[in-house]
Amino acid sequence: MSELPVAVIGAGPQGLAAAAHLVERGENVVVVERGHGPASAVSEWAHVRLFSAWPELTDAAARRLLEPTGWSAPTSGYPTGAEWVSDYLAPLAEALGERIRYAMTVTGVARQGRDKVVDAGRKSQPFVVHTVDADGNESRLLARAVIDASGTWGLPNPAGADGFPAGGERAASDLITYRIPADVSDLAGSHVVVVGAGHSATHAVLRLSELARRSPGTRITWLLRRGSAAKVFGGGSGDELPERAALGSRARKVIDDGVVDLVTGFRVAEFRRTDEGATIVAEDGRAVTDVGRVVALTGFRPDTGILRELRIDLDPALEAVAGIAGEIDPNIHSCGSVAATGARQLAQPEPGFFIVGAKSYGRAPTFLALTGYEQVRSVAAHLAGDHESAARNELALPETGVCGGSGDFDDNAGSCCSTPATLQIGRTPSIAPGPARSLTLETS
Repeated sequence: MSELPVAVIGAGPQGLAAAAHLVERGENVVVVERGHGPASAVSEWAHVRLFSAWPELTDAAARRLLEPTGWSAPTSGYPTGAEWVSDYLAPLAEALGERIRYAMTVTGVARQGRDKVVDAGRKSQPFVVHTVDADGNESRLLARAVIDASGTWGLPNPAGADGFPAGGERAASDLITYRIPADVSDLAGSHVVVVGAGHSATHAVLRLSELARRSPGTRITWLLRRGSAAKVFGGGSGDELPERAALGSRARKVIDDGVVDLVTGFRVAEFRRTDEGATIVAEDGRAVTDVGRVVALTGFRPDTGILRELRIDLDPALEAVAGIAGEIDPNIHSCGSVAATGARQLAQPEPGFFIVGAKSYGRAPTFLALTGYEQVRSVAAHLAGDHESAARNELALPETGVCGGSGDFDDNAGSCCSTPATLQIGRTPSIAPGPARSLTLETS
């Protein structure tokens, strides 16, 4: 099998970085990408600005591959997704050239001639990557190893609080988007509800708040499943990613100014269509009425369907690689940084197969590009036989200071970053009667 290539699934930031590391080590590599160009998922959120600065968004091996072409690494500023692609990812893909095969969707990965059950001769067989192109033509790629860097972008979580679509969610799909809207002008004058507590939801709320300020009659309601909003606003001065800290501070201000109505402890159970649009009903009976559009940004989950004939080990709760789950579990880790993880932690029961990047984190929301770059550096070293390099940890993540975690999901306990005080803020949104509950947030 030594003459077969390493197959990389996905030409996103981590997939391209993995290819760059393998090329640098003289390894044969083929990248399979479902889009018609590099980083197609990033291109779908091209309008969103990252909170990581340029030096944290480029990989070392990629820089070494690009610099002889005359490319210079951006050294300052916070790019949008479009800028990340045009100024780094697209040039990197061009440098990798014909190693990338576009418009090829992976439909499955297996051992040649062996389904999941068969032990005999399993380790001696190459991997088979099953693909289909844009015209429906099927093909197979033999590989000595496979790196799955396909991400989670294609499988957003539903608005329903129990992980399944809420009642009526599918029927109301024409009113719901699961992406940060690029153009919100058509929402002027309507009641827009954002569901979610992460950075994507915060981005959406801030974009919509600008619309509400300039377009009278526009109403924005932000629904959080948590009983407290403190963790939504991040670690403030304790966050070593200043743009992320600024994001939380801006969100706090639009709520404090009454531009956005915040509702906590709201777990979506049902969507009811009305003549005006929709009513969203929580598990406790409260309802947000007269809703014209919903932006549901409740995170993503990995699609492991293509891996069903491989022997893989995923955490039962996070669907993350089992070897790193303890480091990234939001039920346990609510503050600070997550240790970098390498080939040893990412190893699967199927030798030669690795899940990297956002997909390795499963449903955990704390992934950073820097972590992915360290993952692929270590994995590439392992596949090249440089086990000493693979075992090294060459990355120190910034102290995030961000309080996430879901251990206090049901209460208003203070975060580990501040001593909370509770106050009432904003206007009272249009909420039908249910169990009494004030709109609150925690501040230090």
